[in-house]
Amino acid sequence: MKEQIIGIIGGTGLGDALAEHITDIKKRRIQTPYGAPSDDIVLGRFGGRRIAFINRHGEGHKLPPGAVPYAANIFALKKIGVHTIISSGAAGSLRKEIKPGDLVLVDQFIDKTSKRINTFFGNFGAVHCEMSEPACSRLREKLKEISKKINCPVHPKGTYVCMEGPQFSTRAESLMHKSWGADLIGMTAMPEAKLAREAQVCYVLIAMVSDYDCQNRGQKNKKTLLGEIIKNMLKATENCLLLIEQALKNRWQPADENCSCRKSLELAVWTRKDKIESKEKNRLKVLFE
Repeated sequence: MKEQIIGIIGGTGLGDALAEHITDIKKRRIQTPYGAPSDDIVLGRFGGRRIAFINRHGEGHKLPPGAVPYAANIFALKKIGVHTIISSGAAGSLRKEIKPGDLVLVDQFIDKTSKRINTFFGNFGAVHCEMSEPACSRLREKLKEISKKINCPVHPKGTYVCMEGPQFSTRAESLMHKSWGADLIGMTAMPEAKLAREAQVCYVLIAMVSDYDCQNRGQKNKKTLLGEIIKNMLKATENCLLLIEQALKNRWQPADENCSCRKSLELAVWTRKDKIESKEKNRLKVLFE
């Protein structure tokens, strides 16, 4: 049986840290119908498994959230044979019980972005994927199970509001997000999770809590706050690396062809087949594989 390639997307913190732990590295520059990914895809081994790693913000954190080529990143991973993605990203906490340095296995998203390409099918036709459970429940449950065996705080679920940015929230916005029932605020999970679903890829997000959102920060000067955020991110990054490594070392099949995520396009295409242009079918055939 051919060895599975596990996709890993690193955001703030993990983006640069994971690269130091990958062995047998080969880099590939992948072109997609949506342009180039954030960076070369790093193929190698981590946790005893074959992985394909993308640094979401590019080398040196060059790309702000709104400029990340999310569609190119997901398409490129699918193109090289990835059927499972473990993603990570920094987030602010809206709940006192979710502390800086903690990890959260996100199960729900609220998408407030408005300027990003959020579908592969804009020129293809009417394609409506089911998104009631936007993170792969099978992957999330496995990470939840593994998290109990390691010494770091991991919350088994959480709702993540994805804002456009690049500015942070006002206090009024933060209070509104909390009143919605949200637990986290960030800028990068969407449209990434939506595109993974459209690509028929199992996707899970590990949110790394960097700080409390502005409503709970208290009165601290900027240098003190920045120092705390950096310290929290280092702690959360270390915990996230440990969780992913243990998940990969565990003897299980991350990709399950019977998972509903892998069949998300079966009933999603509403456009009549004879009305879909053949060049579009060919351009996006990777997504249907």
